Amino acid sequence: MRGLESQIHAREVAVAGTGRLEAFSDGVFAIAITLLILEIRLPHAGVDGCLGSALVGLWPSYFAFVLSFFVILVTWIAHHDVIRLVGVTSHPVQLANGFVLFYVTFIPFPTAVLAAHLTGPEITTAVTFYCATFVVGSGAFNVLVATIARCPGVNMEAVRRIRRGFRITFTIYVAATLIALVAPWVALALNVAVRVHLLRIRYQAAKQVP
Repeated sequence: MRGLESQIHAREVAVAGTGRLEAFSDGVFAIAITLLILEIRLPHAGVDGCLGSALVGLWPSYFAFVLSFFVILVTWIAHHDVIRLVGVTSHPVQLANGFVLFYVTFIPFPTAVLAAHLTGPEITTAVTFYCATFVVGSGAFNVLVATIARCPGVNMEAVRRIRRGFRITFTIYVAATLIALVAPWVALALNVAVRVHLLRIRYQAAKQVP
């Protein structure tokens, strides 16, 4: 009975300790993911065109929107699971988390660049810029996890597993950025693969059976 009460109390302390951090972060994620749709402009059919053709012509914007929506969604899931490792926040954790949010708020801009140049001669530059954004983001998450690892009471088994997975992610993003210089569509496919990899990481330690 005491064990159960201790677990409940620990959970209440964890929620109280990270509640404001998570609420603020969730708000930033929500704004960033909403801004993506604002980059899709209402089409205006020309004299010889029709609305249907104009809507179909916006497919690069649809593609960029779906891709970045998936990116931010998976990033939010990963962020939620990483923050759960922390019992009580500190200034270093808050600053490292701010670095992650800085990256998240920037995502709509490279998304707009990608949509504008996906079918043009500057596709290589646009995709390289898009992938480079995630190199910065992956670095931000690695900094956050490294900062959390210094917090008292953190499960180091889970931290080591996450850091290993995040380092692999960072390496793939660097490779995708370089590949984008010669094969932009392959680089975009790698971005999707990385997000699937992030979903497969076990962020919590396995529960021990008493």
